[in-house]
Amino acid sequence: QVRLVETGGGSVQSGGSLRLSCATSGFTYSGAYMAWFRQGSGTEREGVASIDGGDGATYYADSVKGRFTISQDNAKSTVYLQMNGLKPEDTAMYYCAADLDWPQGLVPIELDSTDFHYWGQGTQVTVSS
Repeated sequence: QVRLVETGGGSVQSGGSLRLSCATSGFTYSGAYMAWFRQGSGTEREGVASIDGGDGATYYADSVKGRFTISQDNAKSTVYLQMNGLKPEDTAMYYCAADLDWPQGLVPIELDSTDFHYWGQGTQVTVSS
């Protein structure tokens, strides 16, 4: 049974940092493509960062590039999202997602939530000004 469990959300002031974790189980992590999405109140779900569980290649949305860092610990089957320089517009529910059929070596132009088959329950990030 595939499971994704996010932790690490919270409330911070503008300019602060948070580190999200997503512990996974039920599949071979190195064969998966992992991503972080977020959805704010009244907005569409946005893919912010992704990483290939095999070769570690990463992707970042322009909105977070230079501020967020995605990483992974394959031994723990866990993916992380380090968020620095947080802004009020980063306020959202953050979701971890997994795609087990990602084409090898494909680098996305943008992340499409419909490509991801498995999702965590989400963790709330709130940034106050």
